[in-house]
Amino acid sequence: MSMNPASAAKQRLREDQARLQEECERLRELVRALERGGPVPADLEAAAGLPSSKEVAELKKQVESAELRNQRLKEVFHTKIQEFRKVCYALTGYQIDVTTESQYRLTSMYAEHKADCLIFKATGPSGAKMQLLETAFSRTVPELIELHLLRQDSIPAFLSALTLDLFSRQTVA
Repeated sequence: MSMNPASAAKQRLREDQARLQEECERLRELVRALERGGPVPADLEAAAGLPSSKEVAELKKQVESAELRNQRLKEVFHTKIQEFRKVCYALTGYQIDVTTESQYRLTSMYAEHKADCLIFKATGPSGAKMQLLETAFSRTVPELIELHLLRQDSIPAFLSALTLDLFSRQTVA
């Protein structure tokens, strides 16, 4: 009767219980160490499958370094965007703002009023084509629209003619 299935099951049960009690005690020690905020003993790290405190410190250092690099990139990107906007304004005479997705507001440096602006909408694949949307200001220059946009199909010619027209109004006044 030494191979009694009931006594073998009881023996396995006692072994499982002892193993579980040991594991429970290790986990309690781990919880206490984590609650204290101190370093986790190496034997508990391995038992819990946690990375070592050295690994955690190194990972934190890498995260901080990546965050700092991202912040610097954002700052450089912002600076370059502002520089590009100023250069575009100085070279073309137009301040270009994105109003909504695929819509751009152009305001001339020679505009008589702050509200005098043109709005273009990007159409076609990848916004390759631009369409002038009607604004109060665009209704004041129908001749330029007719000639340069409708007949000649040239936005650059339209903007150049408009710039010259607005410039001449300022210098005459």
